[in-house]
Amino acid sequence: MMKIKVLKRTANELKIEVDEKDHTLFNLLRKVLLEDERVEMAGYKVPHPLIPKTILYVRTKEELDPELALKEAVEKIRKRNQELRKAFERSLERWKELQVKPSLS
Repeated sequence: MMKIKVLKRTANELKIEVDEKDHTLFNLLRKVLLEDERVEMAGYKVPHPLIPKTILYVRTKEELDPELALKEAVEKIRKRNQELRKAFERSLERWKELQVKPSLS
């Protein structure tokens, strides 16, 4: 289970430390956060390559709470993942149906 520590929290800024060093996850999260026009800045850093911690920073415009921006980004990622899984499963089923079955003669 991931441990998360809040380092800074203001009306439009959130800085958290996560006990995880996964560029794949945090790069995706940063990208999805920046798709929201209400997010001014989003980024992450790994302070040291030998320490498994990542710091995520989000700054929003006045009308958006940074916690809400983060929650919305996580939900978008979750929905996209579900869509990808369903599309993959449909494609795999179609592929299996098209495979030539060996004849028993």
